[in-house]
Amino acid sequence: MTASRPTSDSPNLTTASSGGRRLLSALSARQLLVAPSILSADFARLADDCVCALEAGGDLLHVDVMDGHFVPNLSMGPAICAALHAALPDAILDVHLMVSNPHEYIEPFAKAGAGNITFHVEVVDDARPLLRAIRALGVNAGLAMNPDTPAQALLPYLDEMDVALIMSVHPGFSGQKFLASVLPKTAAIRAAAPAHVRVEMDGGVNAQSAKSCIAAGCDLLVAATAIFAQKDYAAAIRELRG
Repeated sequence: MTASRPTSDSPNLTTASSGGRRLLSALSARQLLVAPSILSADFARLADDCVCALEAGGDLLHVDVMDGHFVPNLSMGPAICAALHAALPDAILDVHLMVSNPHEYIEPFAKAGAGNITFHVEVVDDARPLLRAIRALGVNAGLAMNPDTPAQALLPYLDEMDVALIMSVHPGFSGQKFLASVLPKTAAIRAAAPAHVRVEMDGGVNAQSAKSCIAAGCDLLVAATAIFAQKDYAAAIRELRG
């Protein structure tokens, strides 16, 4: 398989399994991870496109879940997550809940095969119960924040989470311009977070902005059009890694 956008000659989806074992071991290593965001994939060939992104060097698949309330857009539900998990059982699904009522989504997505589940700090008074509920389901727990939310909103929960996700665009749509204003709080979160916590940047990440993200302490980059809109996924991912 090439690392380009798939064609009708793309191999069977089960060929991703050996790569999936590599992805699982990568999570425990202190290295930069890249998560292709399937929001920009070809939904007519979603699983094939995801296979190509993983074989091109992607480490996780980022799955944006939008409810039309917390953000104005609507996107995929647990059924798509379950279908991807069935097709690519070793791939790590990084589920980002951009929803107003995350407690309604956690168990369905855990059952659908999510490896990480991240919800927004803006929609809860106390994030601890949901973070603990996610971990109790055997899933890595993450907490996300919008660009205008201060770092202090996440800091009290760092010991309870596995992923701290910083939105570097206003959530809801791919293809937006990266907001460099989030970099100082990203550095503050990295400095305060335990070593096991992944600091994830999501929104407008491309080869140029990735450098600033890494310098601020990010070790997990979400990229949508920077990967899926390119002809050569492997080259795009190499550029993100710098």
